[in-house]
Amino acid sequence: MNLSAYKTGNTFKTFIFLAAMTALLLGIGYMVGGTGGLVVFLFLSIAFNFAMYWFSGPMALKMSKAKAVTEEEAPELHRVVGVLAGRAGVPKPGVYIIPSEQPNAFATGRNPEHAAVAVTAGIQRALGPRELEGVIAHEMAHIKNRDILIASIAAMIAGAISYLMYALLFFGGDDENPLGAIGSILMFLLAPLAAGIMQMAISRQREYVADTTGAELLGDPLPLADALGKLQAGADAIPMEVNQAAAPLYIVNPLSAVRGRGMSRLFSTHPPMEERIERLRRMAGQPSMTLPTF
Repeated sequence: MNLSAYKTGNTFKTFIFLAAMTALLLGIGYMVGGTGGLVVFLFLSIAFNFAMYWFSGPMALKMSKAKAVTEEEAPELHRVVGVLAGRAGVPKPGVYIIPSEQPNAFATGRNPEHAAVAVTAGIQRALGPRELEGVIAHEMAHIKNRDILIASIAAMIAGAISYLMYALLFFGGDDENPLGAIGSILMFLLAPLAAGIMQMAISRQREYVADTTGAELLGDPLPLADALGKLQAGADAIPMEVNQAAAPLYIVNPLSAVRGRGMSRLFSTHPPMEERIERLRRMAGQPSMTLPTF
């Protein structure tokens, strides 16, 4: 894959995503409040777009209760992040720890110069040193590939629209609503679904690309393949309190993702873990392995 074209595509998709979310907000405003609602939501969408670009990264960290750690507090974690940032050719990101026993991690920020890598407390106990390097390499790949802005914006806007729908449901719509009460109810139901589908559409491909790029940064795909199996088993076994809108940011779905077939896979924000592991093992010329139990 041409990474330069991929990164350019991510920038383009960011603007398309913001435009789609703007259109969705304007539609909500019109359905709920007619012309007056359209005007109000126009200004609201402008404020949303500004806030999402500048503050989506910090908001994602805050939603996950991640705390910054110094080199004195986590020297090995800082060392690994620094080494892999150098290999990726990006500035060393901020290093954060999430107070959760579930092994997991994500990267966020508006660009490589304003990026952060967050890992849970549990991941450092669940993985060996080389496996942890594989996970950090995956997150560094997201930063290198400029996945982080669009993923963070998607998470924040999906969450904001869901909260907005609850607020409108509580306070009620406007008499100018052209579709009446039924239209309002449909909008309350469909707007969060539309935001979620848009979010899902950008999540799967970026995970496959980050797996490949991360394996190349590490020089070996097997540590990441082994880590992914342990992380999925950990996510299935250990609950994690996380905002649903932020779940696609993580390397594995923290909401105990169902690795089923059919509709459950169709609407998953993450690619099937077995397929991710199989791709990595094929890179190393090795067969797939069964996911471990935790």
